[in-house]
Amino acid sequence: MKLLSLIAFSLISSLSLAQIPKGFKPLFNGKNLKGWHVSRTTHQGTTPNFFVEDGAIVASQQPFGQGGILLTDQSFGDFELYMEIKIDSFANGGIFLRSNEGGAAYQIELVLPGNTGYLLGERTPVSVPGKALKRDSVWKAGDWNSFRIRMTGEIPKVTLWINEVEMYSVQQTKNDFIAGAVTGMIALQCHWTAVYAPEASGGMPLSSWIPSAKHRYRNIGIRKL
Repeated sequence: MKLLSLIAFSLISSLSLAQIPKGFKPLFNGKNLKGWHVSRTTHQGTTPNFFVEDGAIVASQQPFGQGGILLTDQSFGDFELYMEIKIDSFANGGIFLRSNEGGAAYQIELVLPGNTGYLLGERTPVSVPGKALKRDSVWKAGDWNSFRIRMTGEIPKVTLWINEVEMYSVQQTKNDFIAGAVTGMIALQCHWTAVYAPEASGGMPLSSWIPSAKHRYRNIGIRKL
């Protein structure tokens, strides 16, 4: 039985790596969080529950209310990022681009219901936001959806595809990053939830993340440009 489990796990891991687009380097080995680390300085929280299950990185809140971010050990400048994502309703998170250790970054929002796919700022302004207005026409509810994000330039240009359909391509008017940074880490966010704090979710307690909800990420790869 143990041998069969190991074989099945190996097949899942191999499949995960095989589905990354050609020319992309894996950022996640499908087995553990090697190459990633939890931020111990972000305002989001410092003990988020990130773990690997069935070949995917899973984000949840344990204990409930505690958020945080999981960062790549490596920093990137111009890149194209690919991953497949499955998100539960009422679980708020995001993909951080060129993030610093404290989580100041451009963010691709991941929340249902809500503006999944929108380009926002996290402790960093975004001069030209992106709106994924065509998302609903391609979204697979309750299933895996692919995200491909291209970010280039000292003054960034950000392009997003969901399920290989372009949502937007927005050219910023200036470098919004702290100290004009041109590189940063990729991060996955588990949004914090303060049950009785209005600032947690616009005055609606518990709306940021409900108990037992999860975000899942698999087939994560990057291509330097």
